[in-house]
Amino acid sequence: MNPDTTSQNFFEAMYRRSGDPWNFASSPYELNRYEAITRALSMCRYRHAFEPGCSVGVLTEQLAPLCDRVSATDISPTAVDVARMRCSRFAHVEIQCESLDESFSIDDMDLLVLSEIGYYFDPERWRSLAQLLMKRVAPSGTILAAHWLGHSRDHLQDGDSVHHALRSIGSITLEYSERNAGFRLDRWRRL
Repeated sequence: MNPDTTSQNFFEAMYRRSGDPWNFASSPYELNRYEAITRALSMCRYRHAFEPGCSVGVLTEQLAPLCDRVSATDISPTAVDVARMRCSRFAHVEIQCESLDESFSIDDMDLLVLSEIGYYFDPERWRSLAQLLMKRVAPSGTILAAHWLGHSRDHLQDGDSVHHALRSIGSITLEYSERNAGFRLDRWRRL
């Protein structure tokens, strides 16, 4: 039986076993992915970014200089504590311990960053969440998604499927896309 990969217990157990279970702060793959993300976003300044599933805040820290305000969430209290410490020098970054469900209260964003999160949800649930999130992005706002292209027993779909679901929602136009060794990155503009 597969674990519930959207539960707090699943992720909290991972972070309690290892403070950075996916080596976000040190893995060459992760650092290369973060560099590609910031490069794809660096052409403008953002008023309000939202990063759900921020983990230990490595990407959150890199988004901070590009944005006037960053709201980030993670379901693991342990990960949120680490992320808050990592980003403590940025007064404009707020990190909350919350699940990504229909009750989250982030509105008025002009940047939505979906990084390494979509494949933890089954396809139907992911599409529903993505629709809800995209409705909260301001017109002409940016949606960026970056996901691993490999396979894991914890993933309910692959990275390509995650991105195809986003693209199928409509009311967005693709501005930039790249495939790297191991991950894909797409940046859309909300219509």
